[in-house]
Amino acid sequence: MNTYYAISGVFTLAILLGYINFRFVRMQSSIAITMSALGLSVVFILAAHLGFGEVENNIIQTLNAINFHSLLMNGMLSFLLFAGALNVRLDSLESEKWEVMILAFFGTITSTFIIGALSYYLLQAVGQPISFIYCLLFGSVISPTDPIAVLAIFKKIGAPKSLDARLAGESLFNDGIAVVIFITIYTIAFEGHDASVPQILGLFAQQAFGGIAYGAALGVLGFWLIKPIDDSQQEIFITLAIVTGGYAFAQAIDISGPLAMVVAGIIIGNHTRAFHMSPKTQENLDHFWEVIDNGLNAMLFILVGLELNLIKVSTLEFITGFAAIVIVLIARIIAVAGPLTVMSLRRKYEPYSKCIMIWGGLRGGLAIALALAIPNGPERQIILPMVYAVVLFSILVQGLTVNKLVKKCLARMKDEKKCSY
Repeated sequence: MNTYYAISGVFTLAILLGYINFRFVRMQSSIAITMSALGLSVVFILAAHLGFGEVENNIIQTLNAINFHSLLMNGMLSFLLFAGALNVRLDSLESEKWEVMILAFFGTITSTFIIGALSYYLLQAVGQPISFIYCLLFGSVISPTDPIAVLAIFKKIGAPKSLDARLAGESLFNDGIAVVIFITIYTIAFEGHDASVPQILGLFAQQAFGGIAYGAALGVLGFWLIKPIDDSQQEIFITLAIVTGGYAFAQAIDISGPLAMVVAGIIIGNHTRAFHMSPKTQENLDHFWEVIDNGLNAMLFILVGLELNLIKVSTLEFITGFAAIVIVLIARIIAVAGPLTVMSLRRKYEPYSKCIMIWGGLRGGLAIALALAIPNGPERQIILPMVYAVVLFSILVQGLTVNKLVKKCLARMKDEKKCSY
C-alpha cells in the first residue's frame, strides 16, 4: 500500500469517527477519536489471536506505509503550531508572559533532566540499562505538552482566561523548545558531535534563537505582503506560503521551524489581523485555519490510537510503562509547581491552578513522532513503549478527569467572590 492510500484511509476513518462522536457521543473529539482508534487496535489484536492475522497485518502494513515522524515533523507540525499561534492574543498573554516563558523554557529543560535521571535508574533497576544520553533523549521526547482536549474543555465550561492563556502559551512554546532539545541531544547521541558544554550550547542557541529570529522575520514579511491588499483568498495563500515554504527553509538552514511557526503565527494573528485585515477576511482566515487544525488533529489522534498495533507489550514493558507515567508526573509537578510557587509570592493565582496546570499537561502525537525518529535499536525498543504508555494515560485518564478540577476552580472562585461582598 502506498503512502497516499494509507493517509487517505486514516483521514477518512478519522472523519467518520469524528462524525459518529458528534452525532451520538458528544465527548471531547480528540479523546473520543483516540479511544475509538485504541478500541479498533484492540479488536485487530484480538482478531489476530483468533486466527484472523491478516486483519492485523493489513493494519500494520497501512501504518508502516506512513512515516509518522516525517508526516508530523515535516508536515503537520508546522500547520498545527501556526494555527494554534494564530489564535493567541498578545493582550491576554501579556499578563502571563513570565509564567509562559519560565514554564516553557525552564520547565521543559528541568523536566527533560528529571525524567532522564529517574528513567536511567529505573531501567537499571529492571535490568534494561541504557546510556544516560538516551534517557535524556526520552526526557526530551516526553516533556512537550499537548493540551488540546483540556483547552477544549476550558472553552466549553468557561475557564478563567488567564489560566487558558497560561496553558496554551506554555504548550505552544514548549513544543518548539522540546524539539530544539531533542535535536541537540539526538545530534550528540547519533551523529558523533562533540558533547562539550560549548558545543551543546551552540547547537541549542542556533536552533532556538535562530528559529525565533527567523519566525519574527517571517511574521514581518507576512505583515508587509498583506498590508496593501484586501482579498481574503490571497491573504490565506500568503499564510499558507509562510507555513509551507517558511518551515521548509528553516529546516534547510538548520534552525527551529516549530519555534519560527509559533512566532510568525503570533505576529500575523495579532498585528497583521488588527491593522490590515477586514472583519470578513479575519473571519475567513480563522475559519480556514480552524478547519485545518481540527482535521489534522483528528488524524493525529487516530494515528496515536492505531500505533498500538506496532508495539508488542510484555510484562517488562508494562512495568516500565507504568513507572514512566509516575516519573513524568513527578517531573511535571516539580517543573510547574516549583516556578509557580515562587511567583505566587508576588501574585495570586486561581484556586487549583497549579493542579490544573500539572494534570492538564497532556502528552500527544509529538511525543510519539519524536520517539519514532530514534533509529532502530535496543534503545528505541525500550523508549517507544514508555512513551506510548505516558501518551495514552495522559489522553485517556488525565483528559477525562481534568474537567472536574476546572469545575472546582470555578466553584472556589465564585465562593471567594461571594465572601468578598
